[in-house]
Amino acid sequence: MSKKEIVLMKSEQRLERSAVVAFLRELADKLDTGTITLTQAEDELQLEVPAQVVLEIKAEEETKSKGTQRSLEIEIEWMLGDGDPSKQAISLG
Repeated sequence: MSKKEIVLMKSEQRLERSAVVAFLRELADKLDTGTITLTQAEDELQLEVPAQVVLEIKAEEETKSKGTQRSLEIEIEWMLGDGDPSKQAISLG
């Protein structure tokens, strides 16, 4: 069976760290309810998130012509109809 990816919504913008913190706090509150609604211009996407998900965290460093770029990626995944991940947990510290 072939793998097919459909991007439902995507956004990238430069923000102050405090705005990112506010967004992540709001996202955490919505995630706690089990329903996340993303809005971009006239588009709206509602995601129903199960009780168990896979949390993937990746920190990267990449050397570019303008200098060294670091990134922190946080990804929350789940299969529709499935909520039993078997990944090793990472904690904040």
